[in-house]
Amino acid sequence: MPHTSPYPPVPIPEVDIWTLVFERKAKAFTDSKEIITDGDSDRSYSFGELRSAALAFGRGLQELWGWKHGDVLAFYTPNCIDTPPATLGLLWAGGIATPANPLYTEKELTFQLRDAGASAIVTQLSFLETARRAAKAVGIPDERIILVGDKQDPSGTFRHFNDFVSVGSPGRGRSTSTVAIDPRRDLAFLVYSSGTTGLPKGVCLTHHNIVANVLQFCAMDGPYFHPHGGHDGKGDKGLGVSPFFHIYGLVCNMLVFVYMGWQLVVMSRFDMERACQLIEKHKVTFAYFPPPIILAFSKHPVVDQYDVTSIRLFHSGGAPLTTELATALWDRLKIPVKQGYGLSETSSLSHMQTPDEWGKFMGSVGKLAPNMEAKIVDPDSELEVADGETGELWLKGPNVFTQYLNLPENTRATMSSCGYFKTGDIFRRDKHGNYYCVDRLKELIKYKAFQVAPAELEGVLLGHDDILDVGVIGIEDRAQATEVPRAYVVLKPGHARSADKAAEIVAWPAGHTAPHKKLRGGVHFVDSIPKSASGKILRRVLRGRALEKAGSVAKL
Repeated sequence: MPHTSPYPPVPIPEVDIWTLVFERKAKAFTDSKEIITDGDSDRSYSFGELRSAALAFGRGLQELWGWKHGDVLAFYTPNCIDTPPATLGLLWAGGIATPANPLYTEKELTFQLRDAGASAIVTQLSFLETARRAAKAVGIPDERIILVGDKQDPSGTFRHFNDFVSVGSPGRGRSTSTVAIDPRRDLAFLVYSSGTTGLPKGVCLTHHNIVANVLQFCAMDGPYFHPHGGHDGKGDKGLGVSPFFHIYGLVCNMLVFVYMGWQLVVMSRFDMERACQLIEKHKVTFAYFPPPIILAFSKHPVVDQYDVTSIRLFHSGGAPLTTELATALWDRLKIPVKQGYGLSETSSLSHMQTPDEWGKFMGSVGKLAPNMEAKIVDPDSELEVADGETGELWLKGPNVFTQYLNLPENTRATMSSCGYFKTGDIFRRDKHGNYYCVDRLKELIKYKAFQVAPAELEGVLLGHDDILDVGVIGIEDRAQATEVPRAYVVLKPGHARSADKAAEIVAWPAGHTAPHKKLRGGVHFVDSIPKSASGKILRRVLRGRALEKAGSVAKL
């Protein structure tokens, strides 16, 4: 039988995102509540200012460009406090947002612009040239490029976000009005999968998908954080590191914070020392981080130079968090870190621990979100497995995406005959209803007849005092006609790469894992581990290095 959520169902209104966020009859904070703060300039938006700017931007799109229902606007920018009002204003005007990683090359950005059918693009001055070339490649003219942030185009060629807000402000221009939106049919976001197994796919998320996920998230985390109180009366504050161009940051940071009235201190890019400075300055109380940042807080020496005691909790998402890493953070800073799980296809969240359960079920991503059903099935037979056994996680719920854009075969392949989304992730469930992410189905290493989960080995290796970061892949061992695990290791500063050190690391997992998980593929020392924006290790890059025999090698 499918598993259901232990949480009571959450009422999900048939409304669009704008109505959910801004047209509520009652909320627990006033319009003057500070919601979004720029970590560099201290520029900020209150809830009321955010609504006004968003509405004016949406009207500006209609006034200047005749923006229509279903038009697609791309966002090619690092985190910026103008992104939330631009996004929400676009949704008010009936548009669809497609956020892109600002580190994309011209070729990668061109692919997304063309695939999504974008008719305009939002960027920042320092990213303008790449954005402009990609836009030109798909027929988007210069006048359809919008700048956000504190820097404007000195030549005056490119309009700024403020220009649209000015045109759309009350008393300016012609009369404009909101667009009728069907929450279950109309798309709000076209987010693109990380492409770890091929070309990125456009994930179609409706207003209903996102409304559902915001409310699911708030039902689980909402009771623990507040818009008021604290040392300055401003309530809980979060550090906005997770990128708005990724579904995790888009929903969990941008939309949830605005809806709940929590203040978000936004960082345009992550820097360890700057993060510590902002935590100390603003008395940040919690943050949603990917595992690499949790790793930095558990090991980086600069943390000791700042007062980070205001932090009550970290939440990890975007990639699996090991028990060893959660323990290391607690041992150093006494900061609990809970974990969640989700995908672009689930509008972000599908599972989450509550703050009071982080230490009881370490390594778990928590329980199933309200209004959802789940199965864990044998990948071959597609029969459900018993609690404690591993299998592929299948999900169903109001937050599950509708389709991959223009890819009907991919959509059919990822949906079961009974309407469940096949996540491609290997999970197990315990008797208490907690879920544990073991690994990606396609990333499991097959050593002879045994399966080896790279994430498990990485967690064990991170327990070594000399290792700063690590990525594990399977490589072909032709002599044995099987795959064997290999570790790519980043050493902490002050530790030299050597054959002896490699031998020491190869021996390290022996006392922690079964014999078939031995690092028979050896250890390669590298300067960094390639990762996606959400913190997922890009194993395809490591596999490419293995094939090319690149890097500084210390193999046994």
